[in-house]
Amino acid sequence: MPVIDGTVTLDTSDHGPVTTQEPDWCLGHSARAPGYRIDFTHRGAEHTFAFASDTLLVAMLSQDPFVTDPERRRTRLYVEQTGYSASLDPAEVRQLAAALTVHAMHLRTLADQLTTLRAEEGKQ
Repeated sequence: MPVIDGTVTLDTSDHGPVTTQEPDWCLGHSARAPGYRIDFTHRGAEHTFAFASDTLLVAMLSQDPFVTDPERRRTRLYVEQTGYSASLDPAEVRQLAAALTVHAMHLRTLADQLTTLRAEEGKQ
């Protein structure tokens, strides 16, 4: 969907065309309508946290501008665990621990970015 003057309009099944501000970090919206207005979600770039060839976590900025809880309308970091499981030998456990340490640093960086974005939201 095209962004015009910093806004995007999507058709919903319950409210018809809905227009809202499009955050700079949002990657856009598919041509498929969100269904209900409450399901309208802005999503940012996906960050994949892996170990060996397996994905452990996926994280992305998200914002649900039409949910009923005002706090949940603010930008948040959506984090999803993949359900990774494995039996590891001692060396692999150490490798996993090292990967998790790096991932924790990346998550902290994302938290810092989120703090900055939310501070900017508060000024609008």
